[in-house]
Amino acid sequence: MVFDISVAMTWILFLALFPIAFFWLRRAWRILARSDYSEVALKRGESPANPKKFAPYTAVINLVGGGIVIWVIINVVLGRLSYDAWSAVAGVTIWFKFIADFILSRHAHPWGKKNDKKT
Repeated sequence: MVFDISVAMTWILFLALFPIAFFWLRRAWRILARSDYSEVALKRGESPANPKKFAPYTAVINLVGGGIVIWVIINVVLGRLSYDAWSAVAGVTIWFKFIADFILSRHAHPWGKKNDKKT
């Protein structure tokens, strides 16, 4: 095996899956077990008016994403997935998570309501 840029990028992608899975599963744990809604549907760092309403959706998004990433890690280590397969699954999962979080945060913060208080 010759060490070139593609090998380096493959290792970076694979090693990045570990902290990604950790943070996503930790967020789901905080929401479900500890009822910590501080990271639910954030928009510009602000929580929605009722974060508890959107907490189950955020928890599911993080559990599904983290579970798929853990599945990919296990199957790569066991040699069951080719590079094309696991990189595609990991990439689609990461994009799915980002897009789903974006959609949920925009749904939790309606357009017509401003949080700015004018004096």
